[in-house]
Amino acid sequence: MSQVPFDELPDDSRLWCFAAEREPGPRETAHLLDSMQSFVDQWTAHRQDLSAGVTWLHQRFLLVGLDERTTGASGCSIDALMGRLGELEREFGFRLTDASRIWYRDGIGRIQSVTREDFRKLAKSGTVGPETPVFDLTASGLGPVRSSGLERPASTSWHARLL
Repeated sequence: MSQVPFDELPDDSRLWCFAAEREPGPRETAHLLDSMQSFVDQWTAHRQDLSAGVTWLHQRFLLVGLDERTTGASGCSIDALMGRLGELEREFGFRLTDASRIWYRDGIGRIQSVTREDFRKLAKSGTVGPETPVFDLTASGLGPVRSSGLERPASTSWHARLL
């Protein structure tokens, strides 16, 4: 068994962040989490169990954490993760692995997703700005996400380049 509670993973754990293209319903969310928990329970690299956990944030973001202190991820194990996510995308009919999107909160607090080009246009029109909350899904370590979160003002994230 390699699954560990996400909250028990050490701060130096590796992290992958994925976003659901649309907000899944309660049954879809339960199935998504069950499927991913089953996956990490069997996840291996070079026949060695990986100590990993998953969590779901804001009804949109799937985080997969991996404690690499004993066994690190391999190319094949990362391919297996992406393959499982691809299967779930086909099953649910929405994307989880589209890293090209910008995720932010609109003026009434709803989570939105747009292309980089559209985010730039929103910035030019004044719809989004330096204080707009954005989600930084490029985070690759659990510690920084625990200390700062995924959500922060655009001015304090790489998103500032698009404003």
